[in-house]
Amino acid sequence: MRKKFEQQLSDLNDALIEMGGEIEYAITTAIKALLEQDAELAQKVIDYDDEIDAKEKEVEAMCLKLLLQQQPVARDLRSISAALKMITDMERIGDHAADISEITIILSRSPYITKLVKIPKMAECAVKMINDAINAFVNSDLDLANSVVRQDDIMDALYVQAKENLIALIREDVNNCEQAFDLMTISKYFERIGDHAENIAEWVIFSVTGAGRKDIAHTKIQGE
Repeated sequence: MRKKFEQQLSDLNDALIEMGGEIEYAITTAIKALLEQDAELAQKVIDYDDEIDAKEKEVEAMCLKLLLQQQPVARDLRSISAALKMITDMERIGDHAADISEITIILSRSPYITKLVKIPKMAECAVKMINDAINAFVNSDLDLANSVVRQDDIMDALYVQAKENLIALIREDVNNCEQAFDLMTISKYFERIGDHAENIAEWVIFSVTGAGRKDIAHTKIQGE
C-alpha cells in the first residue's frame, strides 16, 4: 500500500513539474511577444491559458484522490495540501501571462517610447523563481525555497525601477502617458507573478516544516 502511495506522490510531483513547464512557457512566450511586438504570438499565450487551467484541474484531482483513497501521514498530508495551494498560485501565474499578452496586442500597434530593459529582467527573475520553487518542492529543499522568498526582494526592486523610469517618461512628454501606463501595468503583473512564486516557496516550507505563513514571515523579520 505504501509503495503504491509513494508512486502516486511521484506522479503528483511529475504533474507539478509539467505545470511548471507550462507556466514557464507562457511567461517566456509572453515576454518574447512583448519585445517583438508580435500580436499573433501574444494571442497564442492567451489561448494557451486553457491548457494551464486544464492541468490545474488534473493536479487537483490527483491530490483529492490521494487524500480520499490513501491514509497519508502528517508529512504526506502537508505535501498534498501544499500542492493544492501551489497549483492555485501557478494557475494565477498563467492568468497573468495571458493578461500581459492582451496588453501586448494593444502595444503592437505603435513603436515603443523606450527600450524595454527592466521588464525583461523581471520576466527572467520570474522564471527563475518559479523553477526554483517547484524544484524545492520536489526535492524538499528548504534552502532553495528560502532563496525564492529572498528573490522576491529583487523582483520588487526591479518593479520600482521600471515604474520610476516610466513615470520619468510621462514627465518628459505627456503623450507618453498611455503607453507608459500599459507598460507599468505589465510590470505590475510580473511583480505579482513574483509574489505567487514566493507563495509557492512558502508552501514548500510549510510542507517540509509545518510552519505556517505567519511563522515564516516572523522568521524572516527576526533574521533581518
